[in-house]
Amino acid sequence: MVEGVMMRTPSAWAVAVRRPDGRITTVVEDARSVALRFPILRWPVIRGVVALGESLAIGMKALSLAARLSSSDDEGEGEGEGDQQIGRREIVLALVAAVVFSVVFFKIVPSVIANFLPIQDTFLFVVVEGLIRVSLFVGYLIFLSLLPDLRRVFQFHAAEHQAINALEAGEPRTAAAAALYSRIHLRCGTAFLLWVMVIAIIVFAFVGRPDLPWLIASRVLLVPVIAGIAYEVIRLAGRYGTNPIVHAVLWPGLLLQRLTTRPADAEHLEVAVAALDAVLQREETNRAARPEAPVDVMA
Repeated sequence: MVEGVMMRTPSAWAVAVRRPDGRITTVVEDARSVALRFPILRWPVIRGVVALGESLAIGMKALSLAARLSSSDDEGEGEGEGDQQIGRREIVLALVAAVVFSVVFFKIVPSVIANFLPIQDTFLFVVVEGLIRVSLFVGYLIFLSLLPDLRRVFQFHAAEHQAINALEAGEPRTAAAAALYSRIHLRCGTAFLLWVMVIAIIVFAFVGRPDLPWLIASRVLLVPVIAGIAYEVIRLAGRYGTNPIVHAVLWPGLLLQRLTTRPADAEHLEVAVAALDAVLQREETNRAARPEAPVDVMA
């Protein structure tokens, strides 16, 4: 079981892991986005696709590192930058398998099911297809929430949100302060995935209902476009989340986070705060050279 939390800012990322002997080890690295070199990659929607790709790459590195540190008590491991090659092959294979499963289960399967239903109207077809997709997604989250082995993972997920909520409220970076805040966060990946499902209904309405091979191809090929639009929605949510109307629109995504988080204890909050403290210290150092860059901790 991976006992860690990863935090990211615009120019850095950090992972904090609780070792088997109880120590917390943090590793920090810079994260220079390719969008800084190519202005077109900072355009709306496109920047979401870039951010998603970079997040997957960093997540793979962080997961490989956290898996190694979680299973070792060696004094010399994990301090500083660390070697992230251990377990890379297994992590890559797991990531590829997860992506393939997601595309097949959440994109292709709903399209095939809807295609065989006696639906003639194109718009109704797209809506039913979308409802099937959302139902599969929610059902999948409910299934995961019932697995005892994932409880600690969801507790670390909650601790991550609580630490960021406390930071954004101006509280000190401590486990005690984080414990007072909600385990729900507007920019959570769970809410992002739900918006991907909802936005897909709108995008696919423009595609219509082609023959089955093209239907499947369109659902797969348009994933980056839909993800880019969903990124913009989550970005706006973080900016205007206090608006009652915006909050009401985002409510379903926030409700789903009840399935992917569990009440965190002090031991989880300490790890989350360690990761947050480490990444913010690196961000402050990097900002000395680039004072115009915004600070935005990813949830």
